[in-house]
Amino acid sequence: MISASEHLTTKHVCKKLKRKSSIFVCNFLFPVWRPDLQNAIDLLLRRFGERASINSDVRKQHGQDESFHKSASPDLVVFPESTNEVREIVLVCGKHKVPIVPFGAGTSLEGHISAVRGGVCIDLSQMNKILEINSLDMDVCIQAGISRKTLNKHLEPEGLFFPVDPGADATLGGMVATSASGTNAVRYGTIKDNLLGLTAVMPNGHILRTGGRARKSASGYDLTRLLCGSEGTLAVITEIRLKVYGLPEANSVGVCSFKCLREAVDAAATTIQMGVPVARIELLDDIQIDAVNKFSGLDYEAKPTLFFEFHGTARSVVEQSQQVAEIVKDLGGSEFIWSDKQEEKNKLWQARHDAYYASMALRPNSRIWTTDVCVPISRLSECIEATKKDVVEHNVLAPIVGHVGDGNFHLLIVVDPRKEKELEVVAGINDRLLKRALSMGGTITGEHGIGLGKMEYLELEHSGGLSLMRSIKNSIDPDNIMNPGKIVLP
Repeated sequence: MISASEHLTTKHVCKKLKRKSSIFVCNFLFPVWRPDLQNAIDLLLRRFGERASINSDVRKQHGQDESFHKSASPDLVVFPESTNEVREIVLVCGKHKVPIVPFGAGTSLEGHISAVRGGVCIDLSQMNKILEINSLDMDVCIQAGISRKTLNKHLEPEGLFFPVDPGADATLGGMVATSASGTNAVRYGTIKDNLLGLTAVMPNGHILRTGGRARKSASGYDLTRLLCGSEGTLAVITEIRLKVYGLPEANSVGVCSFKCLREAVDAAATTIQMGVPVARIELLDDIQIDAVNKFSGLDYEAKPTLFFEFHGTARSVVEQSQQVAEIVKDLGGSEFIWSDKQEEKNKLWQARHDAYYASMALRPNSRIWTTDVCVPISRLSECIEATKKDVVEHNVLAPIVGHVGDGNFHLLIVVDPRKEKELEVVAGINDRLLKRALSMGGTITGEHGIGLGKMEYLELEHSGGLSLMRSIKNSIDPDNIMNPGKIVLP
């Protein structure tokens, strides 16, 4: 990082280069110099010193996520340590009408953190403290920059855990901002279902506290869930209060394969319809299984496969696995392989979480165009089969994975970003998938969010609701400084 005493202001660079114009491009420092931007940067560099950086590598890192979408660097990155410090940053940016982009771990998948209009990135990674653990009431209050895995390390000695697991070791602030879900949603719900309250800094610098510790409330508009899924476009989330759960007495995993996708999806749907309280049901198609075998050194059959996890008492997890084994047998599945050994559990879920990188490894120099939809369970087989047919007909490499217990699945399209025609084909597959999901009463995204990638489809899903979203955005953020260019345009 560059300290305040060491940094060169754009004005200094301008003088050094003997430029006459007050606005100029400077690729190694700032994209474009504007007096308001420069003043804000100078103020924040003086205030935060080594906790603020204009270093090009630091800025580049904070402008790109795990998505296929084009990255764009902010002009400055600041690392606050408290809600009050976030407020200071927001007040400076608000006064100078400089864009703000909140940043957690950079694991988002729809271009959420791309600073498309430059500005200031607020990196919340230093705000990683647990503020309260209330074991009797099973709730916690945390800063937004703490990661999911770190939280669970602190909860384990208390006999507690937080179950929402999107795969990546995302920050909880990022998970709330994108309304994350993941593999445990079928039993424990999404981040939204487990959210009790928030602290957030609004665009005018006001510190808003929503919700409380009560498990339910009928008190006015639900501001907590308004901010959940807002992707940094309404506020900077700084503190979060969450439900947590008691660690199960026992847990086990199960694996089985099927001759075709329909059988696998029908087995998952039947498990849910029969009320088996599984913690996780994950689908990997034959291409994805082949990918994880190669990437993780596994030896699963390269067929559509279901991964299960069961939580409960020692007796109940056995009963659950027996119920699923009968369902699988009736629907033509392979032998149901069950295990309660930690090594087997770790191997299975690590393979699932490595699916993204395993897919990328199938094709050197490739990128992953990932997309997700969610449909009613009764339409899931139809939607997945139609999607698979579309992929095969266009000769595209696109493994399918899914949290099929709640009707959500992902398409990991492996593309060469240098081939325009290939990108056009992939864009067509994505377009048809999103419209297919909507025609079935589903949604264009179950958990990835909108970001840059799915803005044009919001009107199709929400119709007149989009104008209300825009009104909310304009009312809360009239100067459009909060992560501009995402979800809705003013």
